[in-house]
Amino acid sequence: MSDPTVSLVHLGCARNLIDSELILARLAEEGCLVSGELDGADVGVLNTCSFIGPARAESEEAIRDLIARKRRGELSAVVVAGCLVQRYKRGLAERFPDVDLFAEISDYRALARSVRDLGDGHGAPRYLAAGGLRAAEREGARLLATPGSYAYLRISHGCDHTCAFCAIPGIRGPHRSKPLEALLEEARELIEAGVRELVLVAEDSTAWGRDIGASLPGLVEALAELEGEHRLRLMYAYPNRFPWDLTVLLREHPRVLPYLDIPVQHVSTPILRAMRRAGSGDQVRAILDRLLEEVPGITLRSTLLVGFPGETDEDARELERFVREYSLGRLGAFAYSPEEGTPSHDLGGRVSKETTDERLGAVFAARDDVLRESQSSLVGTEVEILVDESHATRIVGRTPFDAPEVDLISVVEDATAAVGERVRARAEGLDDELNLICSPLPREAAS
Repeated sequence: MSDPTVSLVHLGCARNLIDSELILARLAEEGCLVSGELDGADVGVLNTCSFIGPARAESEEAIRDLIARKRRGELSAVVVAGCLVQRYKRGLAERFPDVDLFAEISDYRALARSVRDLGDGHGAPRYLAAGGLRAAEREGARLLATPGSYAYLRISHGCDHTCAFCAIPGIRGPHRSKPLEALLEEARELIEAGVRELVLVAEDSTAWGRDIGASLPGLVEALAELEGEHRLRLMYAYPNRFPWDLTVLLREHPRVLPYLDIPVQHVSTPILRAMRRAGSGDQVRAILDRLLEEVPGITLRSTLLVGFPGETDEDARELERFVREYSLGRLGAFAYSPEEGTPSHDLGGRVSKETTDERLGAVFAARDDVLRESQSSLVGTEVEILVDESHATRIVGRTPFDAPEVDLISVVEDATAAVGERVRARAEGLDDELNLICSPLPREAAS
């Protein structure tokens, strides 16, 4: 009997992508043939997201698509794993009886064995429980789904915050820091494999080390001092109890990019308090002011939540002004979604969808104005680009100002370079989505 071919469909954030890479590696270790295409696969595996309503809807639509493929005879089995299963557990299995296997978040070895059995036409359990929280330890090899120029490094699991809108602590559990040596070992392997940018992710990066007698700046410095040509980018740094020693590294260390993703969610004090976020609007501004002062030229990215129950027109206008005041061109913004099991689910003062969409549009308009100005200021200058894609007549990559998948790209026309190479180019203009369009510099000028 030939080895079964398995295709994985990934949904969700960078942290979820790491889970997908772990699943792919376990599948390969079990002898499955991993394919990037559902066409021709024996088993379709879906790694779900359950963060907010639209993510759940996307996950459920993807489940229905896989079931339809199975009914047409295009797949022999359908497997659903990840956050949606962890959150709704066996209730999800009752809703989708045509799915052959559901798996909570785990180490995924049992999942891979069961997928292999399904692909071989053998029986397998229909439900795999996690059996407790995932341990904060090295998770094993990953089959990278990123281009090779960058990879995500998950530094911890879970979150201790009790934000009123968020279901993540109920899905991923409390904060657990991964040990320093385990992270250094994983980082070394990624660097030796050619990864040039390590993107540090967690539910709350700022909290790394508090539970094991360490601190985030110590981790960042240790990672930056590893041998290699890598650089570090820090994402998901919760603003409360920010480790200010980190600014020295952001400002001075050549391998630590002066970039910080710091999700503030809102800036209106009444809304922050209703959200159960620590601090006030003035404290949020003070944190950003200090970052801008201590790290000149830093690129700040943030996330905002619009339409939280009780949000007024003035709260929304304050949010829009905040985006412009702090030049938050690299920004994610989401409409509030009432999540079962969260403190805000039954709050009064719901904001209508129409009003929320209007406010969200105003935030995005402010973001785009800021982004257009900052990107236009780069036109005519030389920029360094890390190559993520290499094509016959052009390369696609990112400047140090841009994180993968969530920020902008830069396109260099009439150029060739290998993925993972850093090249210098001249920014000539912007496309319709405000990405840089560049021309190559001579190699001797692109040191």
